[in-house]
Amino acid sequence: MNQKPIISAPTPLLPNAEAFAHVEHWVFDLDNTLYSHEAKVWPQVDERITLFLGELFGLDGLSSRALQKYYYQRYGTTLKGLMEEHGVNPDDFLDFAHQIDLSLLDPNPALGDAIAALPGRKLILTNGSRGHAENVAGKLGILHHFEDIFDIVEAGFLPKPERATYEHFLAKHAVDPGRAAMFEDIEKNLLVPSALGMKTVLIIPQTPDPFREAWEQAAIEAGHVHHVTTDLTGFLAPLGRPTKGSR
Repeated sequence: MNQKPIISAPTPLLPNAEAFAHVEHWVFDLDNTLYSHEAKVWPQVDERITLFLGELFGLDGLSSRALQKYYYQRYGTTLKGLMEEHGVNPDDFLDFAHQIDLSLLDPNPALGDAIAALPGRKLILTNGSRGHAENVAGKLGILHHFEDIFDIVEAGFLPKPERATYEHFLAKHAVDPGRAAMFEDIEKNLLVPSALGMKTVLIIPQTPDPFREAWEQAAIEAGHVHHVTTDLTGFLAPLGRPTKGSR
């Protein structure tokens, strides 16, 4: 596939509302999509995963980190690798990984208003756990705007970007992909949604996130990435319809 990283978004920050006029299912990833990296949420999860591997296998930090990234690259998530190769209990892993401090994650009423004003259903599709999604979205003050959460457990521990995961999600929630939009922070996770007919939006950080690889936060110019933005709230605002008491 012909694609290349670019420095700035290939489309304007504020979208043409007509491009989303058909959308009635709004699907959001969680981590690094609904909040910015300044909240230091994902680095804590990442560090907890490294610690889990170190304690499980008796490894030092560098060796644990290398093994973690190996599983991530090969299986899509570290958890999937641990389950496949070592029979690790996923509940133990998820509980450990998501024991984090959310004190730097502030409520975002503006984002809540923008989501509430979107016409149709709103859902979260995450490779994390339901509990983690509820905690994060709850701290942001936006949890009540979402109809449901489809997490890694619901996916049978098969992570995005696997096609079967999206198909399971669409079937479970009766989502018509031709009338849906997907918001994600990792470009490869938009390949299948685009192929299924969803409108896709890539969320990139306003400033580089030092805790993530460059490829994980790059704006990508590619056919499966329909829009790119550094400001989810600002992007959503023109797409909504005014509602009373949206907060």
